[in-house]
Amino acid sequence: MKKLAFIVYFDVFALMLLGLVYVMSASSTYSAVKFEDTFYLFNSHFTRVLIGIVLMTAFAFIPYELLKDYSKILLIGATVLLVYTLMMAPIIKGSGRWINIGIISFQPADLAKLALIIHLAKMLVNKKDVLENYKYGFLSLFVWVGLVAILILLQPNLSNAFLIVLIALALMYVGGAKFTHILSTSALCIILGGSAAMLYSHSRERILGFIKSIFESGEANHQVLQAMVGLGSGGFFGVGLGFSKQNNLFLPEAYGDFIFAILGEELGFIGSVTVLIAFLTFFAAGILISKKAKDPFAQLLAFGITISVIIYAFVNIAVASGVLPTTGLPLPFISYGGTSIFFTCIGVGMLINIAMSSNTIEQHIEVHEV
Repeated sequence: MKKLAFIVYFDVFALMLLGLVYVMSASSTYSAVKFEDTFYLFNSHFTRVLIGIVLMTAFAFIPYELLKDYSKILLIGATVLLVYTLMMAPIIKGSGRWINIGIISFQPADLAKLALIIHLAKMLVNKKDVLENYKYGFLSLFVWVGLVAILILLQPNLSNAFLIVLIALALMYVGGAKFTHILSTSALCIILGGSAAMLYSHSRERILGFIKSIFESGEANHQVLQAMVGLGSGGFFGVGLGFSKQNNLFLPEAYGDFIFAILGEELGFIGSVTVLIAFLTFFAAGILISKKAKDPFAQLLAFGITISVIIYAFVNIAVASGVLPTTGLPLPFISYGGTSIFFTCIGVGMLINIAMSSNTIEQHIEVHEV
């Protein structure tokens, strides 16, 4: 387990270093034009990465069991912040997702996602005897999921709301919920979520444009089209670090949601596959940590953290490749960002702590057997 902890730590560390390189490459032209400083966005991202590494390291040494006692308080606090966001957050690009807490702008959805994973892991253990009962088991847990998802949906932030439900249902299934309950709830969420998506003009245009590009041979939207041009231009070995054409304002906000396109253009197929392998390595190590964890809460918490990172990575890369409609979600550890980096790193720190704690138990067992 100690080896798995080191694998996770250095894998994430390497992805964040790669992110620094490509935020610099993807944001330099935009920073020069917008802020008259080539390093403006890079400097901001560099500071956040340093904070993320500190948080990851700190939470690797904080006993994960402490989270169990405060999970409900943490989730209630996150829910209150989501309500506050709906009332007070400034509208940026059609949605209000960020609140200002003085030092930084803060996206409560990132906190809510992590708090929900922790609380669900705890409740799945506490309610394991009644979990197969829809009313007293499954529904009593899914109320929290629905509440968080609806508050995020109203921002509006449909992609985050949808993925949070997906992560929660996957965690509940692994925790022992009946497949029929998962399936029926998934169908209902797809219907309700799809209906909600059609109510908002930006999401409706993205979805209909994506469908049209598939069935009517129409063009993808501008961002996706430019991302695909970038990926295609990279070829097998890439055009070389810093030689991307798309980062010259052809691909809007290339340093954020579509950074994988810049990476693919400059590093080519080889570099893109290497990044995919890095995420798959994280996934494999996280699942092994979950499987070998010393108690059910740790197993579920490790699984929830691992699956959340991988789902967000898969969706981001799928969007950049034109496989899914545009979502506005960052690529974990690599995209320019703030609170998403912080809370993802906190989650990874918890995962490492689970691995290290389980390793200590294994050592005690071996000594006792000897």
